[in-house]
Amino acid sequence: MQSAAIRPIANMLARNLFTAEHEAFRETVRKFYEKEVVPNIERYEQQQHVDRDLWNKAGAMGLLCATMPEQYGGSGVDRLYSMILIEEQAYAMDSSTGFSLHSDIVANYLNNFGNENQKLTWLPKMATGEVVTAIAMTEPGTGSDLQAVRTTAVLDGDDYVINGSKIFITNGYLCDMVIVVCKTGSGDKGSANLSLLIVEADRAGFSKGKPLNKIGMKGQDTCELFFDNVRVPKENLLGMQGMGFMMLMKELAWERMLVAIICQAGAEAAFAHTVQYTKQRQAFGKPISAFQNTRFKLAELRTEIDFCRAYLDRCMQLQLEEKLGIDAAAAAKYKISEMFSKVVDECLQLHGGYGYMMEYPIARAYIDNRANRIYAGTNEIMKELISRSL
Repeated sequence: MQSAAIRPIANMLARNLFTAEHEAFRETVRKFYEKEVVPNIERYEQQQHVDRDLWNKAGAMGLLCATMPEQYGGSGVDRLYSMILIEEQAYAMDSSTGFSLHSDIVANYLNNFGNENQKLTWLPKMATGEVVTAIAMTEPGTGSDLQAVRTTAVLDGDDYVINGSKIFITNGYLCDMVIVVCKTGSGDKGSANLSLLIVEADRAGFSKGKPLNKIGMKGQDTCELFFDNVRVPKENLLGMQGMGFMMLMKELAWERMLVAIICQAGAEAAFAHTVQYTKQRQAFGKPISAFQNTRFKLAELRTEIDFCRAYLDRCMQLQLEEKLGIDAAAAAKYKISEMFSKVVDECLQLHGGYGYMMEYPIARAYIDNRANRIYAGTNEIMKELISRSL
């Protein structure tokens, strides 16, 4: 059995995104995952969520909401720090922690669209791990079609009254606050119907289902959320009423980049484990890495991995310059998640029968990876977005 943590094999083309400060941060993140997460992955998968105090430990080390401004509890750093966090999670072959959704999606909605009071109320607590957050978009039967949302928020005096349900919500079971996509307008307004509302977990009428029994990513906190006449003050409206779809579109490109980053790093980790395995595993009196089929297959995979890395790093440069297009982000998510699926399938094959055993990291990577082609918009939706730019 191999360790669940491994360093990736260096790319054929040297990366030039990171400074010494970035690499020092990477070392901190790596040690956090090695000490706090990797030894507990099996237990997280059994209980279907991480320990609540893991969030506090991450916050104490400055790993949550690092890109938020310092006045709101963050470190004010660039999004390369987010990239490092996601990469190190993937190199640890961990699919349990939901830090990136909390720090790089929910926090961005608050920072970009929230008023001063909302930012001061939530962001500092999110940075320390005192508050765990989620965002509730998907509903039973709607999938990637956000305009088909049926959860309603009707203004009644000084309150919105929310009714409906959400499904597949990451961090939903442990969340202390969730941003909910609601229909606030009449049925003929299309995307102008949608608004975003902040809902605290202790609101009357708000309940959570048990963690969902998924085929992979079993340690990740994912559940259904239910809203039965949940009253929230109109001050909980994020941004302006009817602007929800516009806000979602602005942040979805970055969400798709997050998926691309974790798929890229995940492929690199799976490949590194497989190279190590083929050098150790003997067949017919020699390591299986000595067979031409193995060498050629590894050469093919390495080339695909490195080509995707070059595209992704270029997208990241554009993201830092605020020039990344929706189509380029969609292409990154689509292509790299497809590449990851090919890599884990081929790598499992090179493990032979042992690749089907859960004690080997490649088996976990194989089942965990499959969701990447579905969430943040299915890959079919990504193709649709790319085609619109032609």
